[in-house]
Amino acid sequence: MAKPGAPAQGLLIVLSGPAGVGKDTLIEQWQLVAPNVRRLVTYTTRPQALTERHGLDYYFVTEAEFDALRAQGAFIEYAQVHGNWYGTPRREMEELRNAGRDVVLRIDVQGAMQVRAQYPEAILIFVAPPSLQELEQRLRRRGRDDEESIQLRLLNAREEMEYIPRYDYLIINDDLNRALETLRCVLIAERHRVRNLMQQPLQEVESA
Repeated sequence: MAKPGAPAQGLLIVLSGPAGVGKDTLIEQWQLVAPNVRRLVTYTTRPQALTERHGLDYYFVTEAEFDALRAQGAFIEYAQVHGNWYGTPRREMEELRNAGRDVVLRIDVQGAMQVRAQYPEAILIFVAPPSLQELEQRLRRRGRDDEESIQLRLLNAREEMEYIPRYDYLIINDDLNRALETLRCVLIAERHRVRNLMQQPLQEVESA
C-alpha cells in the first residue's frame, strides 16, 4: 500500500487506433468528464500543421534532436509512422503518475507493445471504426490527405487492427457519447482492480 498521505500512482492508459478513427476528439471529450486524465504530449519529427501548437499538440523537433533524445533514453517508446518519428517522454509520464494523475498515451500499435513490455500494468485500449468503408469516408471528409496518403492509411489500418487481440479493451467508435461512456466504465473498472486499490491508504480502499 501507499504511504499515508501519498497519492496513489495514476493509471497508465494507452489509446491506439487507425488514423481518422477519432482518437483526438475522444481524448479531448474524455478529459472534460474525467479531469484527472492527462494526455501526454509526444515528440515528433513531422512538420507542424498551421492549426497545431508546439508543446500542446506535439513537441515538434528535427531528426537530429529526436536522435539525441533517443540516445539519452528519454523515450518510453518510439516508432516511425507514415515516414515520421514519434516518441513518448518518460520523465513527464512518471512525474504525472507519481502525482496521482491518470496518463493517457495516444500511440500506435508498435509503441503500445513497447509500453506493455516495460509497464505490464498499462491498460491497452484499441479504438476501431465501425468498418473500413466508414474509416475511408472519415479520412476523405477531413480533407487533409491526398489519395496516396488515404490509401496508405487504409492499408496501415488493416495491419493495425490485427493487433486487437493483444489489447485489453476494444471500443468501436461509431457514436462519440457511447465511446465516452465505455471509456468512463473502463476507468472505473481499473480503479477497482485489487492491484490498484492496494496502492491506496486503507481508508480509501474501504470507501472505494
